[in-house]
Amino acid sequence: MHTVTKRIDFCYGHRLLNYAGPCRHLHGHNGLLEVDVRAESLDARGMVVDFSDMRSIAKEWVDTHLDHKMVLNAADPLLPVLEQMGEPHYVMDANPTAENIARLIYEQVRAAGLDVAEVRLWETPSSYAAYREA
Repeated sequence: MHTVTKRIDFCYGHRLLNYAGPCRHLHGHNGLLEVDVRAESLDARGMVVDFSDMRSIAKEWVDTHLDHKMVLNAADPLLPVLEQMGEPHYVMDANPTAENIARLIYEQVRAAGLDVAEVRLWETPSSYAAYREA
């Protein structure tokens, strides 16, 4: 099995519902995303996938939907305020934890046609959440 990894830097904000710690408040992250794509064999060029194709799929989705946006749960009472103010945001059905955001990105990139092995979202330089299917 071959794998390649594309790193994507982006900024986002969020807050967690039903959480007693400081992350219950609006705050931001300089996220580092790592997307691993796999293939049993290499293509005619000797590649799993061209890195520029990974960028055009994964980075463009992240840039369009998450970068410099407040990522909130659909039940967040602040959502109507952000909408009224015209502030950029992305709404999730799940709590916007690093774990759930990693899964969201995994699903979006996979749906776009890449055979994603794993997605890692580094929320801080020392902490990441990963998602891969069993």
